[in-house]
Amino acid sequence: QVQLVESGGGLVEAGGSLRLSCAASARTFSINAMGWYRQAPGKQRELVATITSGGSTNYADSVKGRFTISRGNAKNTVYLQMNSLKPEDTAVYYCYALLVGTDYWGQGTQVTVSS
Repeated sequence: QVQLVESGGGLVEAGGSLRLSCAASARTFSINAMGWYRQAPGKQRELVATITSGGSTNYADSVKGRFTISRGNAKNTVYLQMNSLKPEDTAVYYCYALLVGTDYWGQGTQVTVSS
């Protein structure tokens, strides 16, 4: 199974920034898209941002203008630059990779934003 490893989570004050990183143990040609989801306690998992192999991006309305998703040169890595963080951004953030018809998920990294 494809392994996804996230890093970069932590505790920050509102208005601060974090940069999440994820690397997938999969061949570059097999990954169609990568992205980030998040899940807060007692809430459903929600899409944060995605980026396709062609460079198209998609963001949740709640993070537009604050978060930026990008892919590394290796194409099996993805980053999420999170600026102007808000307490409502507090959640476990999960990296994902979309292969041909199959999703793979990281174990998550905790992001906590204090007010």
